[in-house]
Amino acid sequence: MDKLSYASESSTSAWSTYLQQIDRVAPYLGDLSRWIDTLRHPKRALIVDIPLQMDDGSIRHFEGYRVQHNLSRGPGKGGIRYHPAVDLNEVMALSAWMTIKCAAVNLPYGGAKGGIRVDPFKLSEGELERLTRRYTSEIGIIIGPQKDIPAPDVGTNSKVMAWMMDTYSMNHGTTITGVVTGKPIHLGGSLGREKATGRGVFITGREVARRSGIEIEGARVAVQGFGNVGSEAARLFDEAGARVVVIQDHTATLFNADGINMAALTEWQIANKQIAGFPGAQSIEKEAFWTTEMDILIPAALEGQITRERAEILSCKIVLEGANGPTYPDADDMLATRGIIVVPDVVCNAGGVTVSYFEWVQDMASFFWSEDEINRRSDKIMTEAMVHIWEKSKEKDCSLRTAAYIVACERILMARKDRGIYPG
Repeated sequence: MDKLSYASESSTSAWSTYLQQIDRVAPYLGDLSRWIDTLRHPKRALIVDIPLQMDDGSIRHFEGYRVQHNLSRGPGKGGIRYHPAVDLNEVMALSAWMTIKCAAVNLPYGGAKGGIRVDPFKLSEGELERLTRRYTSEIGIIIGPQKDIPAPDVGTNSKVMAWMMDTYSMNHGTTITGVVTGKPIHLGGSLGREKATGRGVFITGREVARRSGIEIEGARVAVQGFGNVGSEAARLFDEAGARVVVIQDHTATLFNADGINMAALTEWQIANKQIAGFPGAQSIEKEAFWTTEMDILIPAALEGQITRERAEILSCKIVLEGANGPTYPDADDMLATRGIIVVPDVVCNAGGVTVSYFEWVQDMASFFWSEDEINRRSDKIMTEAMVHIWEKSKEKDCSLRTAAYIVACERILMARKDRGIYPG
């Protein structure tokens, strides 16, 4: 089967971006390259129809997905996305990046991802719950605490995870908290999970800045996306003495050369459900975000944001990929040519899956840790992973992304090789 035959062959598709990244790492894998097609083919892709009775009594149908990309190193791990643009191509790519991400930070997981093509903000809470419960029942044949463990992603949250956990548990006749992560704390969730991804962006960024001789104190930071990831990363950089000069989300692009007050903006966002209208910053044109003078850029929204054209005009020294797949391969090349360091998504935003792993472990043991303990353990894993990838990039004279893929692919393909093919 052709490696692109699963989905769209568009050169700008998320799956195409992932395949190009795999092609680039192949020359570094030696004898393990014999197994590399393992990474070009998802192990399992499930497409489900989700009939939903709306509040007005009408029936609508939504399309849902769960893709398990690779399970060689352990059960699948990956979020559930509710968004109007969700399709098989995107979910495949996100599942593949989860495979790489878990291996890059050496978690005992494979990669998976799921989603429903829906605008969750156009559904009532009752409609959203019914949609989630039917979707969970449809994918229940392939998920489980030792098989595939979903988590929140764009458009989903801890409440959605609670519905998923309850639905799965009711269908199995017993409470099974470990089937999902990102749950409410009182239902087996972990302290520190909500802020973990943004914290990981800061921890890896701080390490790379230190090794690159870039001072965090006074650095100008630009953040695209002000959800859990972008807001927490921005807050931590602000606390470390950096100036967050520009923030963009789907409602506005805000600029303040002296630095945006993070506490005030967070209060405004909570009260108004958006950053638009915040009085402590100037509203600027959307595309002006990319031409703002900055030292550190944190794309923490959706994939495919840094194009070659945008890469040509960026003034930053470091890009910290808080989102999955925000940089196109040709933009990656341009950033490298210009000497801009890119800390790739597969390690930069792995703080979330790291603490999801802790949640899963705690659920399995029914023994829970303090937030300080979780942060300490997570910071250690993220820092060690970043140091290992940094050293690999120096050893191989390659980008941090290629180094991360070398580290991850060696671990995945070694597992594939040693497990063999059944039946032989």
